Amino acid sequence: MSMRKFLTCFTFILACASGVLAQGKQAEEADVAFQKGFFFNAIELYKKAYTTEKKASEKAVLIFKVAEAYRALGDAPNAEVWYEKANKAQYPDPITYYYIGEALKDQGKYAEAIAAYNKYKEKNPGDTRADASLASCQQAQAWKDAPTRYKVDPEVLLNSPQYDFSATFSDKRNSDVVFVSSRPASTGTETDGIAGESFTDLYASSRDKLGKWSEPVRLEPTINTAGAEGPAVFNEKRNMMYFTRCPHEKKKAFGCDIWVSKKVGNNYSEPVMLPLKPQQDKKDTTTITIGHPAISKDGAMLVFSSNMKGGQGGKDLWKVSLDKNGMPMGQAANLGKEVNSPKDDMFPFLRENGDLYFASNVIGGMGGMDIYHAAKTGEGTWGHVENMKYPLNSSGDDFSIIFDGNEERGFFTSNRPGGKGEDDIWRFYVPDMVFALQGVAKDKVTGNPLPGTKIEVVGTDGSNFSALTDENGGFNFEENGKDRYIKENTSYTIRASKDEYLVVNDQITTVGLKESTTFVKEYLLQPAAKNVAIALPEVLFELDKASLTPQGKDSLQTLYNTLVENPTIVIELAAHTDTRGSDKYNLNLSQNRAQSCVNYLISKGIDPARMVAKGYGETRPKITDAEIAKMATTEEKEAAHQKNRRVEFSVKSFDFVPKANEAPAPGSN
Repeated sequence: MSMRKFLTCFTFILACASGVLAQGKQAEEADVAFQKGFFFNAIELYKKAYTTEKKASEKAVLIFKVAEAYRALGDAPNAEVWYEKANKAQYPDPITYYYIGEALKDQGKYAEAIAAYNKYKEKNPGDTRADASLASCQQAQAWKDAPTRYKVDPEVLLNSPQYDFSATFSDKRNSDVVFVSSRPASTGTETDGIAGESFTDLYASSRDKLGKWSEPVRLEPTINTAGAEGPAVFNEKRNMMYFTRCPHEKKKAFGCDIWVSKKVGNNYSEPVMLPLKPQQDKKDTTTITIGHPAISKDGAMLVFSSNMKGGQGGKDLWKVSLDKNGMPMGQAANLGKEVNSPKDDMFPFLRENGDLYFASNVIGGMGGMDIYHAAKTGEGTWGHVENMKYPLNSSGDDFSIIFDGNEERGFFTSNRPGGKGEDDIWRFYVPDMVFALQGVAKDKVTGNPLPGTKIEVVGTDGSNFSALTDENGGFNFEENGKDRYIKENTSYTIRASKDEYLVVNDQITTVGLKESTTFVKEYLLQPAAKNVAIALPEVLFELDKASLTPQGKDSLQTLYNTLVENPTIVIELAAHTDTRGSDKYNLNLSQNRAQSCVNYLISKGIDPARMVAKGYGETRPKITDAEIAKMATTEEKEAAHQKNRRVEFSVKSFDFVPKANEAPAPGSN
């Protein structure tokens, strides 16, 4: 996890991980710097101590401590290098392999990290820490492979090569921001012993109507001091700013506090410190630090991060009620283990709907700090914590998310590649999903394109549009001026029609789709010239009877749909027999079978005036007796007779006027 930007001095006092203090004056000085959290200084002192140390085992300890300091700073590439050096110097504890895995994970090198964790498990089989890290690497890779709909980009005009983080909206239109930066213009000429950078200050920038940010300007000296100023938040009226301040004195680590200042125009009143720190036992030397304010929409609650006692471990999120003047009332309460982890939980943000967003380095993330979402479950309670996944999270440090009102857009901070250097402010948004419908209409028999086919589309949102296919039979519903034809969360019925062809009906839906989609369709229209027979699926009757079998009724569903979809056609329904049996018997049987089909369709609501039943007996065989006689096998001959026993239809006219109570189209109400 990266300590360096989480407010200068907003760190834990870290004990030396080796458990053995280094020998010599320089090494002792380095240990003290490390224990106070001045990691940048500690690295230089450990490196100096290494050059004078003679004993190989002590040299290995010093190398390991350099690696530890880089890890505390969140410098994964250097941490990896120095843990590797510790291994070469025969540092005895295999924990180095675990931390190499962590450093590789923080660089997004998930496969290499898995190999390092496996090496650690091999050398220290009793420790299960690597199991969780292994699982999180596999999970992180899966998230990268299937990103969420969010898109992210660095906010170039706000960033510098130094640390730029934690933007907050400072006006009611959410077009102005205040953010934290360690750029050279910052107040105070000294450098921070933790990160080796200038101390951070608060800066302001405004966005014009074209979305361009103004040159960031440091807030007035009332706010910015020689110490470090950190993340801020404004109330709903944008007339009060709560912000973090960490005082500075050489070689001393003070805790941080939250301060509040009233904003009038572009001016800020002298800030007042919020009395949030509990009374400490004199024997307790822990430096309590408080920062990262977030405020509820109604201004009645402040959420913040602190390492005060009574939490789940590390830095935790706490809440406190605010009075009508915006000052704390009563004791702060921990948000509990539903939200807080044994690791560090920081950078809270309360969205307008009351949901909580925060950053944590809890195991199971993608590496470094990750952004999490906790749903509001009651007044001042949250739960169902979820990782925001890739691309809002990365293998680096991702934190300080803010949303622009109820919109799915805003800003967050990341040190991932692609910025100007160190931490940078990034924007995120959900691009509109883009849908289109395109395709081609063809003659079902010849396969040739059908120009001039009418494609009609009706949407559940009330939209209704149509077009004729071009000379290649093509159609395309894409852009409709500045709008789109096909919209999100909408279902559409499509009808393809042309004179002397049967209609084709279709449906598409964008409901539930998570990404842009172009629907590509091929509509094959059945030619229906007058008196041209159109085959139907095999219709089965009882043996030597006119009564339909259940399967026969199912087969007539195609014709039923055709009649419903083409409400102006009148058809002849023709039944044919094979050539076996007497002519008279076959003629009667086929007529009765044709009538049986018509009667069934009438029972389903088709107007009897639209159908003529006609039995042709054996007068129109598809395969003649002479052709059948030449066939080699009984099976072939029987199949030929089967083809002659058929039901088909032909269109007699296209100008029937439907009655009001005609059967409804499939799928309609």
